[in-house]
Amino acid sequence: MAVTEQTVALTAETVARIQEELLARGLDGWLLYDFRGQNPVAGTLLGLPALTRRYFVLVPARGTPVALTHRIEQQPWTTWTGDKRVYSSWREMEAELASICGGMGRLAMEYTPGDAVPVVDRVPAGVVEMVRAAGAEPEGSGDLISFFTARWSAEGEASHRRASAAVRETAHAAFERIAAAVRAEGRTSEWEIRQWIQGELLRRGLQVGGDTIVAVNANAANAHYAPSADHHAEIRAGDLVLIDLWGKENDDAIYADQTWMAFVGDTIPERLEQMFGVLVEAREAACAAVIDRFAAGNAVSGFEVDDVARGIIEARGFGANVIHRTGHSIDRELHGSGPNIDNLETRDTRTLIPGVGFSIEPGIYLPGDVGFRSEVNMFIGSNGPEVTTERPQRGLYALLRDDPFLG
Repeated sequence: MAVTEQTVALTAETVARIQEELLARGLDGWLLYDFRGQNPVAGTLLGLPALTRRYFVLVPARGTPVALTHRIEQQPWTTWTGDKRVYSSWREMEAELASICGGMGRLAMEYTPGDAVPVVDRVPAGVVEMVRAAGAEPEGSGDLISFFTARWSAEGEASHRRASAAVRETAHAAFERIAAAVRAEGRTSEWEIRQWIQGELLRRGLQVGGDTIVAVNANAANAHYAPSADHHAEIRAGDLVLIDLWGKENDDAIYADQTWMAFVGDTIPERLEQMFGVLVEAREAACAAVIDRFAAGNAVSGFEVDDVARGIIEARGFGANVIHRTGHSIDRELHGSGPNIDNLETRDTRTLIPGVGFSIEPGIYLPGDVGFRSEVNMFIGSNGPEVTTERPQRGLYALLRDDPFLG
């Protein structure tokens, strides 16, 4: 029989902050549910690992939180300071849940109609049905999740900026390494450069999650391509090279995630230059949309920013070559729990709030031919949104020029 010595860690201070946010949003409570770690939001807020039995925690907008837990699994709840109810049978559980939720009205849950935001949609449909049967109405907790799990601390922001500098410098050094190898030996390979980048990220202090995609030509048209020792391409003069790399300092730090592109030559073909120019235009428009909306005092959601970037790509004739969202949340996870910049893969209506960070990385992919992506990171601080990636790329780098990084 599995047991855990870890106990619940929902503090009075966190409860007060949750209740303040619930009242501001006109919600009657936040109902947290989990079973075997299906809902990491509940585990994060409560400080609990995956448990073997179902549990519910209701934090009402006013009043005392209530936990509904199984009798066989009481050790994790010994430090619980709110009201507690226990059950053994499913009949007891449903009766107690109805008693807790009855008359509560609007309850935030990790649920989105139509699975619109999968990272939020963690509660099974059957549990949603039970809550509705009790007389309450579940509503998506997406904005609450952003506020309580995705915002960066001051040290988190500082760690991201250090990682951002290390990632950028590593990417540029990798391009210099490619140029030197091609000049000296006529070639290098995706795998050799990937291995070097992994070691360089570690050397620069990014001890957690550091990795990279190094892809040339048609391989760059595979957005999640990963070169390996057994499957990789050589890099030679005349090749288009994409380097997407990321990492962070430690478990509590914030990731940096960037993509840079170059051409192994001294003159960039017009076709490649024009296609990359479309991406830069889309990227810059998306960043400007966030900045301008905040400057005007207006809210902006992830789906709206995605529409801006994709609209430009579609207008330039490459709409059919867009295969992924414009960006993703970044926090302690590379793909974080906050709003994504997405109205393609999902319908992310969550608001971009102060304290959250995310990538802006539009892409154009022509299978069997070439692929392009340009990625920067943004953070919404106390002074508004800003691009945290220093000196974003404006054009493809021509690696065999004397001054390749003017782009």
